[in-house]
Amino acid sequence: MVPERSTGEDLDAADCVEPIYVDATYGRGGHARALLKRLPAAARLIAIDRDVAAVAAGQDHAEEDSRLTICHGRFSQLDPVLDDLGIAHVTGVMMDLGVSSPQLDAAERGFSFRGDGPLDMRMDQTQGETAAQWLNTAAEDRIVHVLKTLGEERYARRIARAIKAARPLTSTLELAEIVSRAQPRRPQRSKQGRTKHAATRAFQAVRMHVNDELGELECALQTLFDRLRPGGRLAIITFHSLEDRTVKLSFRRLASGTPLPRRLPVRESERQQPGKVIGRPIRASAAEVAGNPRARSATLRVLERLA
Repeated sequence: MVPERSTGEDLDAADCVEPIYVDATYGRGGHARALLKRLPAAARLIAIDRDVAAVAAGQDHAEEDSRLTICHGRFSQLDPVLDDLGIAHVTGVMMDLGVSSPQLDAAERGFSFRGDGPLDMRMDQTQGETAAQWLNTAAEDRIVHVLKTLGEERYARRIARAIKAARPLTSTLELAEIVSRAQPRRPQRSKQGRTKHAATRAFQAVRMHVNDELGELECALQTLFDRLRPGGRLAIITFHSLEDRTVKLSFRRLASGTPLPRRLPVRESERQQPGKVIGRPIRASAAEVAGNPRARSATLRVLERLA
């Protein structure tokens, strides 16, 4: 899912300034390693992640490749991270949103109902409220709101009532069972026709709330666009409709700039377009999905800064 550059140039930018790229979701370094293979020796890659386990993996990687700098932080901290490194503008940014495979596969992190573990769900386990702490104290109406808005869960009220009745909750399988029992006994299906676990939407909603994922994303989009050099690109991979809608609408706004009053007599040549959406959204091919089933819902969007 790597977009082609419109002019066919390689990742070493044509300008004479030092190419600096940002991997805003390091994870376990898959995208970072792919980028570093294509970047010139003079380039730098700044990686950030809020997960301390990911940062530890990045520190090992940085010892292998001096072009990589790894930092611990959230999207909303990207401005001070770049300021501390003395970086004003960057050539390109990569973001791979959502929960990572290592986080999903580790039962002790509490992200998945595939195995039993504590109800944590924090991407940064050094701070913040766990999923259990929030579910065990939040008002029923608040849980309903989160399930509806972040999980698009049609049975939000029934699920919230069941959660409240079952408190205190401590484990992922306990929550999954409560959510499943609160819903009608009929299978949920994805857009591709696959059967979905009844707790999928609820787990997504709780995780996104605990980590403030949409708030962090909205904060980062404007920051990263402002940091791009002219000709620089922001590439974002999303995995569900809420993320993708946020990115799509933000890209549209960032590309159009400040709206002008209707009927204002302005020549087209005088209009300043700060950005341009590059091509159509790119989705994983059948071959990619066969090799990595979790890529089936991935969507890549790219925005270029013009001025």
